[in-house]
Amino acid sequence: MSTYGARILVFAKAPVPGACKTRLIPALGAEGAARLAETLLRETLERVASARLAPIELWCAPDATHPVFSALAERVGLQLETQRGSDLGARMQTATAGALVTSERAVLIGTDCPALDADYLRQALSALNNQPAVLGPADDGGYVLLGLRRDAAPALPALFASMPWGSDRIAAITRARMREAHVDWVELPSLADIDRPEDVAQVSFR
Repeated sequence: MSTYGARILVFAKAPVPGACKTRLIPALGAEGAARLAETLLRETLERVASARLAPIELWCAPDATHPVFSALAERVGLQLETQRGSDLGARMQTATAGALVTSERAVLIGTDCPALDADYLRQALSALNNQPAVLGPADDGGYVLLGLRRDAAPALPALFASMPWGSDRIAAITRARMREAHVDWVELPSLADIDRPEDVAQVSFR
């Protein structure tokens, strides 16, 4: 495994029908949306694990007890954690702050971006050699990756609190808040993620 001094934090919801990928339910149905969520989760973890870039933490919601989580943890070798916090931002802040206590760098990703591959992760980790943050924007205005060095930890509340999660302004607000906090960053190429019915047709899975 490479020695980037980092941890990769993967955020995921349990693939429970009706509780995940809810914006895709009108097109796929609750069962279909849950199957897609499980596929995205599995393929994301396989890509990240096969790259052998850093230890992986899978941050699970509502908790880590779903059998898919435990099966994947055993299969690819990762640490299971339960998301903790009042909203997504609080949960992301908790995970990132904890990782930066024990590691010099933390890279936070979700499971919605099939284009986020080993090379993209490698670029993100390498970028943190030069700047305290790295942002991987999504085509829809969100982001697919946020990486931070330990020296950026004081900015965590600004980056995660009171964010309109799910809107098309997340990346723009994150950039503005990094500027306000005097955190320089490297910006990676924008990638497509899967949030809407029209996104599904653009991607094929194994």
